[in-house]
Amino acid sequence: MNFFGVLSCFSLLLAAAVAQDPKPCVSPPLMSGGLTVMTGDGLLFSVGTISYDAFGQRMRVRNYGFASNQTFGLDQLMLFNQKVYYEIDWSKLSCKKFALDASFNPMRVPTDAKLAGQVFMGSSSSWGMGALVNTWQGSLPNNGMYTTVFTEIGCIPLTYTSFTPTSGWTTLSTYNWVLGNSNPMDYIPPFFCAKSKLEETETPRTIFTALESLAVKTKKEE
Repeated sequence: MNFFGVLSCFSLLLAAAVAQDPKPCVSPPLMSGGLTVMTGDGLLFSVGTISYDAFGQRMRVRNYGFASNQTFGLDQLMLFNQKVYYEIDWSKLSCKKFALDASFNPMRVPTDAKLAGQVFMGSSSSWGMGALVNTWQGSLPNNGMYTTVFTEIGCIPLTYTSFTPTSGWTTLSTYNWVLGNSNPMDYIPPFFCAKSKLEETETPRTIFTALESLAVKTKKEE
């Protein structure tokens, strides 16, 4: 089969994919990649790495960035099955422990999400020039809202943007995903977390309020 024949087949596959009504999907169970987190008020910008294990319901996020013109490093371990979240400070060998609300996970499209649209990121003119993605939207507790973008093929998460009256806008972008986890120790709390007691909070943390925690602290300090 020549190049034009391959291109024609690929175009037919794309057309068939577009013709189907996209459904909420679930990402691959083991993934590792990079991420950026940014708040709408500009108080926080960070880059880091993320590891995700759906089998064990665990996630590890390591962030390095700027908050109010100061650099920071934040290591976060989220154990959804135990409903526990650790905020780890390696410079002080300290660890804070919080209750975690595991009801919403960004590695899947919520079943009640509404399709906002489907587009090609890049170009659909030829193979390899773009990716077909779906944008979903929905509501969060306390008058919040979100939009999230996943690839149509593979259900790979790309961006998540949320708004709540208390924390404002937050955008999480992911990239360079690979399937699998290379380090199982990523999901084991450091030894100095063993004596950490559960911090008292009005409501359990979610993955998003956890990622926003440094920016929220910065606001309070100002």
